[in-house]
Amino acid sequence: MILSKLLNRWNVMNRHPYSAIKLFSTLSAKELRNLNPVLHHRSYIKEEVVFDKGEAGQAVYFVLEGSVTLQRPLADGNYTLSHMACGDAFGTLALLLDEPRAFQAVAQTDCRLAVLFRSDLQLLLETQTVTASKIHLAVAKQLARILHDAALDDTQLISV
Repeated sequence: MILSKLLNRWNVMNRHPYSAIKLFSTLSAKELRNLNPVLHHRSYIKEEVVFDKGEAGQAVYFVLEGSVTLQRPLADGNYTLSHMACGDAFGTLALLLDEPRAFQAVAQTDCRLAVLFRSDLQLLLETQTVTASKIHLAVAKQLARILHDAALDDTQLISV
C-alpha cells in the first residue's frame, strides 16, 4: 500500500498522462509508458453516448478529462448509477467477460477517454507480463470492492 502511494505520487509529479488513472496506481513510470501502444484515445461531446446497454463489451474506458454518467435506461426515464470523473475506470467487466453491456455510458461534459480493448490487454499479457498482471489484479480488486459494498447495502444496484 505504501509503495503504491509512493509510485502514484511519483507518477503524478512526472505528469504522465495515465498517472491519474486509479486502476494504474501500482504501475511504475516505465510500465505506464508501456501502455502507450495499447491505449486508444477517444473524445466525446457533452451528452454523446459512449456505449449503450446491450452493446457488446470489448473494452474498459478511463476518464482522462471531463466526466461520464453511467445509467440504465428505464421506461420512465434514465436511472443514474454513477458519475465517473478524471482517473475513474468504467466497463471493466468487458476485460473479463464477453457479454453485453449492463448499462449506458453518456458523456456528462465534453471529455477525453482512454480505451483498453480486451485483445490489447491480451497482447500486453504476452509482451509485458508484469504490467498486465498488475492491471488484472487492480481490476479484480475493483470488482471485489464493488461486490463487498453491495453485500453491505442490499438496496444498492450492482453494476460494473
